[in-house]
Amino acid sequence: MPINELIHSLSKMPGVGSRSAQRIALYLLKNDKIAVAQLITVLQDVYEKVHKCENCGNFSTARICNICADPARDATQLCIVETVSDLWALERAKFFRGRYHVLGGVLSAIDNIGPDNLNIKELLARMQREKIEEVIVALSATLEGQSTLFYLMDVLEPFHVRVSSLAQGVPIGGELNYMDNATLSTAFQDRRLLAS
Repeated sequence: MPINELIHSLSKMPGVGSRSAQRIALYLLKNDKIAVAQLITVLQDVYEKVHKCENCGNFSTARICNICADPARDATQLCIVETVSDLWALERAKFFRGRYHVLGGVLSAIDNIGPDNLNIKELLARMQREKIEEVIVALSATLEGQSTLFYLMDVLEPFHVRVSSLAQGVPIGGELNYMDNATLSTAFQDRRLLAS
């Protein structure tokens, strides 16, 4: 039945359980067909026009996103994040004026995610071509995030750059996307030096 398929598809979205999926499906069915057609058009447009920035991995409609293309950003600072949602969380807080690199995840033996599954080769290529002086590793304070941090420290060592991580303030097991701006700002400002 098409309604059940819609509910099932919606329930696969992050943060949407079966009840929320039912409410969304009912909302879509109750609205006029023009509103639903507009939603379909917008979704299709996003799917066709939005892709990953060739430089950092952020989502963009251009080859290079507006953050990477902005000459006012500090090109000597590079903040490594796990996901685009983490990048957006830091941007919402409006205190970091450098550039980003999206890893696309963290190392996880349980999930069979190794260095080749992350954007580490792209990171190393950026380190060679850009004049980066400090790398800020802003990963979630989980076991996987910490393992990834230590791995990154090893691969970044030959570049002789300062490597720092977020300070306390981000709780163990916490994810950046769910932190408030004040907590993120404090953690970012009080980051600690790991290597130089």
